[in-house]
Amino acid sequence: MNKFELKPPLPPFNMESAKLKVQMAEDAWNTRDPEKVCLAYSVDTEWRNRTEFLSGREEVKAFLKNKWDHELDYKLKKALWGFRKNRMAVRFEYEYHNRDGQWFRAYGNELWEFDEQGLMRKRFASINDLEISESERKLK
Repeated sequence: MNKFELKPPLPPFNMESAKLKVQMAEDAWNTRDPEKVCLAYSVDTEWRNRTEFLSGREEVKAFLKNKWDHELDYKLKKALWGFRKNRMAVRFEYEYHNRDGQWFRAYGNELWEFDEQGLMRKRFASINDLEISESERKLK
C-alpha cells in the first residue's frame, strides 16, 4: 500500500465509523492471514504486544505468522471502548489452543492511532492469558 491508498473509514472517527473500524479489525484478524491483516497497518507502524516491540509492517507480518503458527483455532472478539479524533481504545478477548491441546483465553486492551489514510500507525496491547478447559470456551 502506498501513501496515496486509503483504508476507510478514515479519521476523525464518529461512533459509527469507529465501531466499523473495530469490526473490520476483528474480521481481518479472524482470517488468521498475516498477508491480509498487515495491510491495515502503516509501513512504519509501531507496536507493543506484551513484551515485544515491533517496528514496521514486515515485522508485524512475521509476528502474526508466528502467532498463528502457535495459537491454533484462534477466535477473537473486539469491542470499542472509546475514541477521539484518530485514536481508539479497544478491549478484546480471544481463545486458542497450543499444539499440546491446552486451551487459553486471552484478555486485553489496545490503544490505536491512525494516520490520515486510515492505516494504524501505533498499536499498544496489554494482554493476559488464562488457561481454560475446552468446555469453558465462549468463542466458537
